[in-house]
Amino acid sequence: MASIRKEILLDAPASDVWDAVRDFGALHTRLVPGFVLDTRLDGEARIVTFANGTVAREIPVDCDDTRRRLVYAVISERVTQHSASVQIIASGDAGCRMVWITDVLPHEVAPYISDQMDLGVAAVQRAFASRGSQAEVT
Repeated sequence: MASIRKEILLDAPASDVWDAVRDFGALHTRLVPGFVLDTRLDGEARIVTFANGTVAREIPVDCDDTRRRLVYAVISERVTQHSASVQIIASGDAGCRMVWITDVLPHEVAPYISDQMDLGVAAVQRAFASRGSQAEVT
């Protein structure tokens, strides 16, 4: 299984970033505007429409407010396995680190998923840019 990790630093309080991450139905307005055009809740799932026209059905697996960690899975005909976690880790009073890990099969889709995650972290950077977020992505 391919495991893809993206990590960014944000000059925004962890509580603010976590509040946007955990708002499962508001990706397009609070966390990754422009990268995601629409998010619609369908029961527990969210139907996500990306800027490239892709539509994905994402199911929440866990939302841990204490650890500031959200886990979700993607249900798709294109992939046999897709699960991801986003964790927000405080870094001082005014900053935080976002760690986004996606595990995916088949391996052949990993480059596409990695490229999409790069676009996603860039959108997070823009969403929090008014707070002076750093452009470091690892």
